[in-house]
Amino acid sequence: QVQLQESGPGLVKPSQTLSLTCTVSGGSITTNYYYWSWIRQPPGKGLEWMGAIAYSGSTYYSPSLKSRTSISRDTSKNQFTLQLSSVTPEDTAVYYCARQTGLGALDAYGQGTLVTVSS
Repeated sequence: QVQLQESGPGLVKPSQTLSLTCTVSGGSITTNYYYWSWIRQPPGKGLEWMGAIAYSGSTYYSPSLKSRTSISRDTSKNQFTLQLSSVTPEDTAVYYCARQTGLGALDAYGQGTLVTVSS
């Protein structure tokens, strides 16, 4: 059974870059045809899909966040990473990493990590 675990700082200052890593166990991030995603949920709001990196290494981003978002991976460590630049307090949220099937369904996800943007 695949398991995902987010890690990274819980507090980031405005204008800095938020960086989170998702460590995957029980399955490889290069396995056809899965996509490895980042999703967030601001306090009191709904879930927002941010982007994904495919089994092939191709990346996909939400149009609203594309200019500030970068997703990469380290296949040797079976990890993928989110970087969100120029953060503001509006980027405060619980950030989740997840696995998506080729049909878009989320079939595994981490417990989430709260990131607060504040000076």
